[in-house]
Amino acid sequence: MSQTPVKEDRSILVPGAHIADPAPLGLGAFALTTFVLSVVNTDMVKAEPVVFGLALAYGGIAQFAAGLWEFAKGNTFGATAFCSYGGFWISFWYLTGHTDMTGVAPSDVSDGVGLYLLAWGIFTAYMTIAAAKTNTAVLGVFVLLTITFLVLAWGEFATSTGIHKLGGWLGIATALVAWYASLAGVSAFTHKRALFPVGPLE
Repeated sequence: MSQTPVKEDRSILVPGAHIADPAPLGLGAFALTTFVLSVVNTDMVKAEPVVFGLALAYGGIAQFAAGLWEFAKGNTFGATAFCSYGGFWISFWYLTGHTDMTGVAPSDVSDGVGLYLLAWGIFTAYMTIAAAKTNTAVLGVFVLLTITFLVLAWGEFATSTGIHKLGGWLGIATALVAWYASLAGVSAFTHKRALFPVGPLE
C-alpha cells in the first residue's frame, strides 16, 4: 500500500512567517510624529506640547513594537531602525516634557540638545549605509532624516531660529517620504499588488 508523500511546509522555517509586515506601521508612526513636530519647528504652529502624546504612544511605543516584530521576522535592519527611533521618540517625550533644566544656562541647554540631535544624526548616517540595500523610498527617508538631524543640531549649537526652521521643513519632507513608503507597503497588502513603486535598489 503506497503512501502519499507529505509535503514539507517550508513557510514554518522562515522566521516570523506568520507575522504581518510591521514596516508600514513603523514608518507610519515615524512619519506622523515627525510631521507634527516638524510643523511646530517651522513655527507655523507654536504649540510643541501637542506632539508629546504622539511621541510617547505612536512614534515611541507603536514604532518600538514594530521593531520587535521585525526581530521576530529576522529583519535586523528593520528591528534596529524601528526600535531605535521608537526609543528616540520616548526619549524626546521625556526630554521635552519631563526634564528639569532649572538652573542650567540657556546656552548650555542649547549645546546639550545640539549634542543629542548630533548623536542621532550620526546614528542615522550609518543606518543610511545599510538602507542603501533596501529600496529607494526607504533610502530617501534615511538620507533626509540624516540631513534633518544635522541641521537641527546646527541650529541648536548656533542658537539660530532660521536654521531651526530649515530643519523643520526638512523634517516635513522626511515625514512625507516615510508616509509614502508606509502607504506603498500597506496598500500592496490590501490590493495584493504593488500600487506605489518604491524603487528597488538591487
